[in-house]
This record gives sequence, structure tokens and C-alpha cells, in this order.
Amino acid sequence: MKAISTRSGWHALVMAMVTAACLLAGPLCAPAPARANPGSQPVAPHGAAPGTEAILRILNRDVLVMRASLASASPALRVARARERLRALPVSAANAPLVVEPFSLGDSHGVQFMLGDELLFSVLHGDVDPEKRQSFDVLVSQTRERMEGVRQAWHASRDRPLLLRGLLTAVVATLALVVLVWLVARGGRWAVVSLERARDRLAADHSEVDWREFIARLAARTMQLAQWALLLLLGFAWLRIVLGSFVATAPLAHQLGDWLTGKLDWVGEGFLAGLPGLMSIVIVLLITRAIVDVLGYFFEAVQQGRLRMPLMHPETTTATRRIVTLITWGLGFAVAYPYLPGSNSDAFKGLSVLFGLMLTLGSTGLVTQAMSGLVVVYARALRKGDFVQVNDVEGVVTEVASLATKIVNVRNEEITIPNSVLIGSPIHNYSKLAGQLGTLVSTRVTIGYDAPWRQVHALLIEAARRTKGVRGEPAPFVYQRALSDFYVEYELYVSVDRAIERVPILSALHAHIQDAFNEAEVQIMSPHFFAQPDAAVIVPKARWHMPPS
Repeated sequence: MKAISTRSGWHALVMAMVTAACLLAGPLCAPAPARANPGSQPVAPHGAAPGTEAILRILNRDVLVMRASLASASPALRVARARERLRALPVSAANAPLVVEPFSLGDSHGVQFMLGDELLFSVLHGDVDPEKRQSFDVLVSQTRERMEGVRQAWHASRDRPLLLRGLLTAVVATLALVVLVWLVARGGRWAVVSLERARDRLAADHSEVDWREFIARLAARTMQLAQWALLLLLGFAWLRIVLGSFVATAPLAHQLGDWLTGKLDWVGEGFLAGLPGLMSIVIVLLITRAIVDVLGYFFEAVQQGRLRMPLMHPETTTATRRIVTLITWGLGFAVAYPYLPGSNSDAFKGLSVLFGLMLTLGSTGLVTQAMSGLVVVYARALRKGDFVQVNDVEGVVTEVASLATKIVNVRNEEITIPNSVLIGSPIHNYSKLAGQLGTLVSTRVTIGYDAPWRQVHALLIEAARRTKGVRGEPAPFVYQRALSDFYVEYELYVSVDRAIERVPILSALHAHIQDAFNEAEVQIMSPHFFAQPDAAVIVPKARWHMPPS
């Protein structure tokens, strides 16, 4: 109905607040077409097509759902024309009697609603809801009652005491909202700051991880979420109170309440419907965890040597355990996935396709490194603690991971070698075959032919005996590697306990070799003669057993 053009200041203020409340209410204030039940396929009445219903709404109150077309006018056009007629009515028409008269137009039959002599809208037989099995007379009676309710609401919206009461309620609700928002913001900030201080204090007082610190962090974040949730709830309550304070927007307040109740019911029903699936997921994951624990105990026994299995070695147990554990958890998640709420939705399917595409495009190098790591592990070429040499890198293996191997050299530098590089390079493992005999280390020295070889052997073994870190068993030994043109090449072999100390032990051994040869006055030199000496460079038989030989 048409509003009075000359309003007083207070009335304009009231209507402005009502308009603002309507804007805050959002889509609830806007007229919307009627929605069909998604679970059914209603039969369209005569003269109407499925899904073409339109709602005639006056003062935010639903009056009639138009489903049939009148002549060439669709239900939406019928609603638009009815609203134009209502806006064109004079103010005095609100007190005119509501008249219902039958009419016919071609194949359309029904009644017309009129205020005095002014036509408002028509109700056709095709407007009856076929699902409710409602008779036409009941629809007309229901529409008449709703129009009378609209008339009462129209008069109530012009009642000054009622408007003042609504305005006072809105002002009080707004002041209460401001105070409550201030209290919630202040109290929430104080609580969050207190929890963060407790978290920092716990982190500073304990050098190790304290579970109370994580609880404090979780409580701080939960408090922030609760604060925002409470502020939203206060805003929702304020909006509902303000809308409910005025006759024109009271239906919107009821719709807000129904909307919130419906959402809560939807969440509750979804939770209850998902409980069996969630319980199934929990049971599957618990069974999977039990299987993983049993497998872990089995592989631990194999690694410790308490259980021997064919084709299983302690060196490969860790990698095999990881692979079997990954496969077990993968099967567990695959079994539990269908029970996940929403797993059949398009969103889940889209994310699955996206992750699969990302994995396919970006995992080529990763898979290559992982497969190379498996080759390294199952070839048993090296393991943690071995002293190895790979290309120009020499040191102790500290980690054999799925993608790379880490080696620490004698300069205490950590060197990471990708497994794909590792399998393509020769690996010298000085510790693998040591066993109970230690790691074998050798050094070479060249001595002229004028030095008795028995004496040289004895001097080299004496130098080895003096060197700390060289094992007495197995005993050091010497090989004559070559009888060269100018010298004899001797190689001393010793065993050491710790392969990582190979370089410092060799350095000490070289020092003791020099000391031993200097004490025996045996010159460590490989002479190159430019001319044949007058006397033959030989060792007389009397000197064959010179000390310490």
C-alpha cells in the first residue's frame, strides 16, 4: 500500500532504522520466488509450467503463491502487476472493505480480491498446490485471512505509540549491543593475553617440550574463535530484536529465527547422520594402528637379530618397515575414505583430481630419487656408521634417507649426495667387511735396493706397533708390491677399530715410520742414478739381518 508522502521527523527516523535493519537482514528482506521441494517433482497445474511459481509478498508477509498463468501473464508478471496496483492505491483505500468476487477469463477461472472498487490481484484454480491437496475454497479463505493480517499490520505500522515503543526497543538493544561488544572484546583480549603470557612463561621455564605449552597455545586460539563467535551471536540477536520491534519487519525477525534453527537442525542432522561413518573410520584406523604396531615389533626383532627370516637383512629392515607401514596406512585410509562425510561430493572429487595431477606432474624427480634410495638400501652398499669413499668424498655415513645420503668427512663437513648420484658412482666401503678384524688401512713406502728387505719389514711393523689406534690382532704385515727400476715398493697393512679415525691414524703411522727408519739409519730415498756407481749397489750378506730384523 502507498505510504503517506508527508511524514514527521520521528517517523522518518523510524523508517530509516527499519530500512537499515532490512539491509542488514540481506536476502531475507528481498522478495523471492517460491521454491519447489527438491525431493519431489510436482505436477504443474493447468496453465502453469514447473518451477514458474512466484510469491506475492506484502509488508514482508507472504500472501499468495501464484502458480498459474492468466492469459499471457506468467506468475511473476501477475505478482509484479499486483504490486503496482498496491503502490497506486490511495491511503484512504486501507479502510475499504475487502471484497472477493468470482471471475472468468478464457480458460482461467477464479476470484478477484478488491479493496472497495480497486482491483488488487486474482486467485486462480491453477494456484492451488497439488502436493497439499488443498481445495480452491480453502486457498481463497487462507488468502483472505492473510490480507486481513496485512491490513492490521498496515494500521499498526501507523500507530505512533507502537512505533515509539519499537524505536525505544531498538535504541536500548543498540546500546546493549555496544556495551556487550566492548565487554566481550575487552574480556577476550585480556584472556588471550593471559594465555599467551602463560605460554611464553612455560616455554622459557622448560628447556624441553612441555605439553602444557601446547595446551596454552590451543586455549589462546580457541578463545579467539569463541570471542568472534560470541560477537557474531550478539550481532544476530541485535538484528533479530531490532527487526522484531517494528510491525513491518517482524516477519523478517521470525524468518531469521527460523533460518538459524534450520541451520542448527541441519548441522545436528548431518552430525547424527555422519556418526556411523565416523565410528567406522575410527574402527578402521584403530585396526590399522594395531597392525602397524605388530609389524613394527616384528621388524624390530629382525633388526636386533632376535628373529631371523630368509631374504631379510638387518641393514634393510628400516627401509622395509617404512614401506610396509606406508602401504598399511594407505590401505587403511582407502578403506576408511568412503565412510568420510562428503566423500562423494564434487568438492572431494575435484580435490582428489587436483592432488593427483599435482603429484603426477611434480613427482618425477622425487620418484627417481626414492627408487634410487631403495636400490642403495637393498643393495646393502653402505649403512649408517660406515667409512666410505664416493668419488672424491671420504667420510662416515651419518644418514641413509629415501632421497639422499649424508656423509661427514674428516673436516667435520656434512656432505649430502643424492641417491641417484650415489648409485651411479663407485662406492668404496672400508667398514663393510671389517667385522671382528677391524678396518684394514695401508700405506706405501719406497726404499732403495741397498736397504735389507728384512730390516725394512721389521721397521715398518715396529712403526705400526708404536701407533695408537692400530690393533695388535690381526698383526700388521708388509707386502713388497713391486721391484721397480730404482727402488723396492713396500706396502704396510694395519687394522684399526674406528674407520672414522683412518686419516689421523695414517698421519701418526707415517710419523712413526720416519722415526723408526731414522733410528735405524736407513735412508728413505729412492735414488735415481745418472751414472752407474763404481761399486755395485747391493746388500752384503753380513747385513741381511741388521737390527731390528
